[in-house]
Amino acid sequence: MALDSGSTTSVSGAVVAPIAKRVPTERVHHGDVVVEEYEWLRDKENPEVIAYLEAENAYTEAQTAKLGPLRAKIFEEIKGRTQETDLSLPTRMGDYWYYSRTFEGKQHGVHCRCPIADPDDWTPPKLEADVEIPGEEIVLDSNELAEGHDFFALGAYSLSHAGDMLAYSADTLGNERYTLRIKNLRTGELLADEIPNIAPGATWSLDGTHVFYQTLDDSWRPGSVWRHRLGAEQSADVRVFHEPDESFWVSIGATRSEQFLVIMTGSKITTENWILEADNPEGEFRVLIPRREGVEYSAEHAVIGGEDKLLILHNDVVDGVKAVNFVLAEAPLAEPAAMKILIPHRDDVRLEDIDAFADKLVLSYRREALPRVAVWPLTADGYGELKDIDFDLALFSAGLSANPEWEQPMLRIGLTSFITPTQVFDYVPETGELLLRKEQVVLGGYDADEYVQQRDWAVAADGTRVPISLVMRRETAAAMGGDAVAEPKPLLLYGYGSYEAAIDPYFSVARLSLLDRGMVFAVAHVRGGGEMGRLWYEHGKTLTKKNTFTDFVSVARHLVDSGVTAPDRMVADGGSAGGLLMGAVANLAPELFAGILSNVPFVDPLTSILDPSLPLTVTEWDEWGNPLEDKEVYEYMKSYSPYENVTAQDYPAILAITGLNDTRVLYVEPAKWVAKLRATKTGDSQLLLKTEMSAGHGGVSGRYEKWKEVAFEFAWVLDTAGAADN
Repeated sequence: MALDSGSTTSVSGAVVAPIAKRVPTERVHHGDVVVEEYEWLRDKENPEVIAYLEAENAYTEAQTAKLGPLRAKIFEEIKGRTQETDLSLPTRMGDYWYYSRTFEGKQHGVHCRCPIADPDDWTPPKLEADVEIPGEEIVLDSNELAEGHDFFALGAYSLSHAGDMLAYSADTLGNERYTLRIKNLRTGELLADEIPNIAPGATWSLDGTHVFYQTLDDSWRPGSVWRHRLGAEQSADVRVFHEPDESFWVSIGATRSEQFLVIMTGSKITTENWILEADNPEGEFRVLIPRREGVEYSAEHAVIGGEDKLLILHNDVVDGVKAVNFVLAEAPLAEPAAMKILIPHRDDVRLEDIDAFADKLVLSYRREALPRVAVWPLTADGYGELKDIDFDLALFSAGLSANPEWEQPMLRIGLTSFITPTQVFDYVPETGELLLRKEQVVLGGYDADEYVQQRDWAVAADGTRVPISLVMRRETAAAMGGDAVAEPKPLLLYGYGSYEAAIDPYFSVARLSLLDRGMVFAVAHVRGGGEMGRLWYEHGKTLTKKNTFTDFVSVARHLVDSGVTAPDRMVADGGSAGGLLMGAVANLAPELFAGILSNVPFVDPLTSILDPSLPLTVTEWDEWGNPLEDKEVYEYMKSYSPYENVTAQDYPAILAITGLNDTRVLYVEPAKWVAKLRATKTGDSQLLLKTEMSAGHGGVSGRYEKWKEVAFEFAWVLDTAGAADN
């Protein structure tokens, strides 16, 4: 049945669900013949495709029109809790304090600076939004750059070491290809240098004469690093590094000591670093440790006992055992392979990062599903005592904030939790003091004591204990006393479970609009993520990927069986790779959910991963496997792919949101998914597809537009969970 010119209006005038036409095409791999009916939706240059997407948008708008007042109310709640005119905490770099401003009514931030009082000035000035700041300069106003564009994203924001030049880049289409510009901060002049179609980053040479940047290939992979001399034509730029292996990404940065530039190239399982003295920008980069498949490492320059050293985090074999959770080693700068272990491997601790300063090191690590920070003083002889920074919270996220200076007496630390608005501290290593410098303002009388956060555990089918984070209002929690809940609560269950990404505790102003209506917010920390160490990730990827999906189902069943919620009151939520999770559980256990919210969902993974010409496909083979070459991988992916496994069953209500210009998960995946669901499902569940016609993977741009989008989603969630009237 063909769609009639994208129309969603029936003869009676009622808006009806669009029905996508079917155009059978064959896909053949490993002798398996698959008849594809909706692949025609991939051609976004086809007016019929655009008409179909617009018809879906019209249908979605019509079906959710009744929620307009609730959307407006939630938007006003988010806006009313947010201090719209505000300043960030100043961060010292060189001779200036750098900070950003937001202004009521403006979508984007304004980057500013003011001079330090003297070289020993390390206490950030207390700035007030309505008080004139002596010596303030506007470094970059994103509102001016965004003017006239439906979409705007700032990429690079990189200051030269002297603080006199700014390299910045912007994306105005949402396709993650940026244009780099250079601004002279002494004169305010915009230099003629303009470099389009690049990755977002930019790194300066020490003398400020050159900028290094990355270019993207046809698959959106950053594969090359280039050197640009200020004032020269782009045609004169020199490619200083190229990575021919399409499964590897490339990036460039500088050490905090400012002595070295570092090119990092890596796949999902293998890395390699190249280094060059930052004061010799036209020199040749040299490899630190040659790559070996399956070995990941990162290197940080440090000065230990007066000698240049490299601090190397790696997961190579140590004493005959693979260091899956990484070890920390020290090596001479001149001989990186001559490593001495500083922190050995532990099964219960995942080492994540090491940061070096002139007189101290900071270790970022993960234990008991929470990110933590420890400080390691450096002495004249070497290393002092490694000390954890403790926070009196059951659930929290802690980590280094902006600390650009090599020599600084304090450390900037960020802290948040599900109920703790973001706090920024200066930590004094000598005394252990945590000096609160700024706390996220939540207007309207927010009181953290009115909310509770807690950890629970579900048991998967194979006996694995899966952590769950829960947050709710205190009176909601009070109703959960004893062995059962008097009345199941509406609940939003979020999950991701890929790329070793951890969903750590974080505060959300917008989430209060759910909690204050009696909803419980829960996170299922499923395998495939990084919450419980590297093996937690390894046991939820490639040929064990189904653990991600069954873990989520186990968590949902646990929440129902323990009386916290009920299937008709629970909505599942996930985006991107978490959207794959949503599509999989929709097929596996549709009876457990009233609805499923899925942003930019990766729901047609087999079709995408089979096509190496698509953006990012080759780099993804280490995550999912290579179904082109491996029949076992092909069959395994086909067995869980949400699109491939849509069947004639009663699905929950589904809201899928995508962006026409998304280069990571193409809009065609959710478009095909919804079309097939609508043509196949039984029952009368509502299936909605919303396509942002000028957005990419990150959704709409501008804070007010993002708030409106969140309000749209939350109104749907509340209505689906039966809490819209609360």
